[in-house]
Amino acid sequence: MAYIYETHLHTSEASACGKTPGKDYISFMKQRGYAGMIVTDHFFNGNSCIPPFLPWKKRIDLYTKGYENAKKAAEGMNFTVLFGVEFNFDGDEYLIYGITPEWLKEHKEIMKMNRKEVHDLIHSASGIMVHAHPYRERDYLHTIFLTPEIADAVEIYNAGNEPYMNALALEYGKKLNVPFTAGSDVHIISKRHMGAVSFENRIETINQFVEELMSGHGTPVIVKNESIEKVTDLPEMHDVSKKPVLPVVYESR
Repeated sequence: MAYIYETHLHTSEASACGKTPGKDYISFMKQRGYAGMIVTDHFFNGNSCIPPFLPWKKRIDLYTKGYENAKKAAEGMNFTVLFGVEFNFDGDEYLIYGITPEWLKEHKEIMKMNRKEVHDLIHSASGIMVHAHPYRERDYLHTIFLTPEIADAVEIYNAGNEPYMNALALEYGKKLNVPFTAGSDVHIISKRHMGAVSFENRIETINQFVEELMSGHGTPVIVKNESIEKVTDLPEMHDVSKKPVLPVVYESR
């Protein structure tokens, strides 16, 4: 039996673009066949709705409300809710797994760090950084920044992206020879196709998720109405004939 997990999800409590409260996702995700989800709200350097003038620890408490509310709503429902972060640099965003809200409270300096420094800090906490939607193109972005040295894994399928963007992400992940993830980048409950990572065993903690993913035990999948397919089996994931419109810049560490 396979267990599937949402790896990229936003709540209205912490993400300015989020439309659904954390607690409202649980029944919906279970109905779609998910065994759990990772809440990855935009951090303070991204599309956050947390007031910037509050004390740091208070901001973290507010930032984690969506996660906490979802976790409480899932009690007794055989559904796992885990904590993650979506961290922005210059339009290039990384999903951070393996840290805790308590850890964030003690590391205010993360806001002033460059890519390498953040990566080193996350690794010191046994966490990882997954490059989210690396070839995403939007009208508010000016450049595609790629930093291979800090990509512990690559999100090759993002349900909010066009097929050519996901195909380019898969090609990038193959070049780096790192694990792959898939996620819905969900902001509101809908019936669209979704992404997930499938595991043979149930995932109970974020550290277990990190370990299983980095050991190569996770399979990126797309969740349709009544079916689950491996992302790499989709023909459109291998068509890289369409190239990015935005300039692609490789950043050094």
